[in-house]
Amino acid sequence: MPIFDHFGFLAPLYDRIFRPSDPKTLIDRLELPVSGALLDAGGGTGRIAQLFSGMADPIIVADLSHPMLTQTRGKNGLRPVCAHTERLPFPDGFFDRILMVDALHHVCDQRRTALELWRALAPGGRLVIEEPDLRSFGVKLLSIAERLALMRSRILAPQQIADLFRFDGARVRIEAENHIVWIIVEKP
Repeated sequence: MPIFDHFGFLAPLYDRIFRPSDPKTLIDRLELPVSGALLDAGGGTGRIAQLFSGMADPIIVADLSHPMLTQTRGKNGLRPVCAHTERLPFPDGFFDRILMVDALHHVCDQRRTALELWRALAPGGRLVIEEPDLRSFGVKLLSIAERLALMRSRILAPQQIADLFRFDGARVRIEAENHIVWIIVEKP
């Protein structure tokens, strides 16, 4: 039985339904602008990455959904790449900044994704993961709703996400506000 492609179905409407929040929060956490490359892993339509136009070069949006990536067309400076976050087609240390917003809980293998993001992050680089905060009752309900909708979602608690990045020298911190959590990882 084929699996329903929730994101392919929502792609044409996604940017209208899910508005990005104030970009200043992510700009500050990513420490933008930067002179190197930025990856929006699981970036879908590029709705977040487009906010950073001119703050990194190149800005690559990697996602598994062709319909979502099609929506990046016309968004200034974005380069779409169809790829699993578990097998990124980029050389080691290619990205000075990596961002993953509201996507880690949708990947097939969260541990393998963490390994790939770390591999692709340049020394001195910074990775920011934004996820719903599972400690919030509303997010717990969201998690149940996504499972009932037959999505393969698996929302992790903040410390579980941080623990995925226990690599030599990694500096990891957790920040949270209004049902959102950010895991900030720096590579020495």
